[in-house]
Amino acid sequence: MKSIREIFRMGYGPSSSHTMGPSRAAEFFKTKHPDAEKYRVTLYGSLALTGRGHGTDSVIHKVIGRPEATEIVWQDEITLPRHPNGMLFEALKGGQIIDTWEVYSVGGGALWDEKGTFDSEEVYPATTMSEILGWCKHEGCTLVDYVAAHEKEDIFDYLAEVWEQMQQTIKNGLENEGVLPGTLKLARKASSYNIKAQQSAGSSRPMGMLFAAALATSEENAGGGRVTTAPTCGASGVVPAVMYFLKHDQNMTDYRIIRGLATAGLIGNIVKSNGSISGAEVGCQGELGTACAMAAGAATQILGGTPRQVEYAAEMGFEHNLGLTCDPVCGYVQIPCIERNAFVAQKARESAIYALFSDGRHMVSFDDVVKTMMETGRDMQAKYRETSLGGLARVCLKRIQDQQKKRQENLNM
Repeated sequence: MKSIREIFRMGYGPSSSHTMGPSRAAEFFKTKHPDAEKYRVTLYGSLALTGRGHGTDSVIHKVIGRPEATEIVWQDEITLPRHPNGMLFEALKGGQIIDTWEVYSVGGGALWDEKGTFDSEEVYPATTMSEILGWCKHEGCTLVDYVAAHEKEDIFDYLAEVWEQMQQTIKNGLENEGVLPGTLKLARKASSYNIKAQQSAGSSRPMGMLFAAALATSEENAGGGRVTTAPTCGASGVVPAVMYFLKHDQNMTDYRIIRGLATAGLIGNIVKSNGSISGAEVGCQGELGTACAMAAGAATQILGGTPRQVEYAAEMGFEHNLGLTCDPVCGYVQIPCIERNAFVAQKARESAIYALFSDGRHMVSFDDVVKTMMETGRDMQAKYRETSLGGLARVCLKRIQDQQKKRQENLNM
């Protein structure tokens, strides 16, 4: 199992698989062929179906820096065998193809190809939660200790940078107002939610704070702002929101939160190693389900939970997101993505509280849920896996198009 650095990547939204991954791939291919006269990039499957809304073509043009010499080909009816997010890069000189490269954006900004170009060092000997819990019991340690025992010494310095970026993203999102880019004309809500939360009392105040923080990050991501994958851009609002809530409502220190992020990263890593965090492969259960598990487990640890309680919280957060589809309206990471982050952040908090009331014993293990998620993802029809061909994307599209047409007609009057 690789470093948890793979789970927490800092970069620009709105999509880790549709913008971060392709931008890394474009940079790699451009560096390999700086003297090419022309580039051709063919996008397949989910990348082709929702790439326009996610800005895949824009980020490729931006990275290569020669839009007049870069052709984007959309193959939405063809899916490459290894993953729904497939790309084919071609470099041309004198009208002839001098090199081709097939690569896949597999979620969270990660890339994979047949040559192992992006393979990184295996860090953890154990790959399942049950194995890690066995180590913790034998050593009398926590999941954080397991991370510290296997990562490089500077891992907590890196997590401190991650936490700093998460807080900055929330701060930006709470200040920014206006309309998000794209044809949906979706208004930002985080600022107003934060103001109302600060003026509230009782249970409404902490819930409002959590909603506002999650909206802030998700709106920044949708607007192309700088975010941290946790584990993806589309699910980047959950973990920061819960950590922000624990700091500002529960008075937890940055030290405890950074250690909690180590646990969150380990949980996300287990899912990525044994399942998938790609919405195009398994639906949103792989993105927001994993984010919920990460946040729930981290919160439980920060609040004094045992390793068994941490595992229970993570299992619960994951289990109750099974079957969640990825159906972005018009291909934007806006509807239903932004609201889902807010509600899943609340679910993560509830999972942590529930687990802390328990002794940590339960019937279904975290590893069982990871396996079930993958089986569910394989059974899920492709139209519900980040293609914008089914679910809310299909139901809402016609109504949105009619609204846009009416708005245009009013402008022309």
